Amino acid sequence: MYAIVRCGGRQEKASVDDVLTVDRLSGEVGSTLTLPALLVVDGDNVVSDPTELGGYQVAAEILGDTKGPKINIVRYKNKTGYRRRLGHRQQYTQLKITGITKGGSASKASATKSSASKTAASKSSATRSSASKTSASKTSASKSPASKSPASKSRTASGTSKSAASTAASDKES
Repeated sequence: MYAIVRCGGRQEKASVDDVLTVDRLSGEVGSTLTLPALLVVDGDNVVSDPTELGGYQVAAEILGDTKGPKINIVRYKNKTGYRRRLGHRQQYTQLKITGITKGGSASKASATKSSASKTAASKSSATRSSASKTSASKTSASKSPASKSPASKSRTASGTSKSAASTAASDKES
């Protein structure tokens, strides 16, 4: 029996008692974690349906951290004396597959559904509160007095502004 699991953005073939080297994972040495199964092969039975795969759990134990091989990087430009040397070692975590089991999907699915409904309820209440805040700010903005901007004044031939000339004319008429 083996499974194809996703870990660190890659897919790995895992069977019981295999040691996998994956990208660095946070966790203590000896702690266990579960990996999502993408495909399970058990003899002649091949399971690839996502609804059935939800029931399979691939358990792994962290053995420790390790480093990959050294990669030497050399930069050189001709006739300038420019030389740079750099090295890199990728950080990895070693996992030991402890078991591939079927079961626990019902409790896991119900827990996922209840947590999803809680998050949906909190999002809808947050949306309602933000909508009321924006409507309150719109009403307060409409009630605030308009900002006073200076009237555009253009000069007439006599050097007085039109607005002053129009007010003087209106004063003479009354």
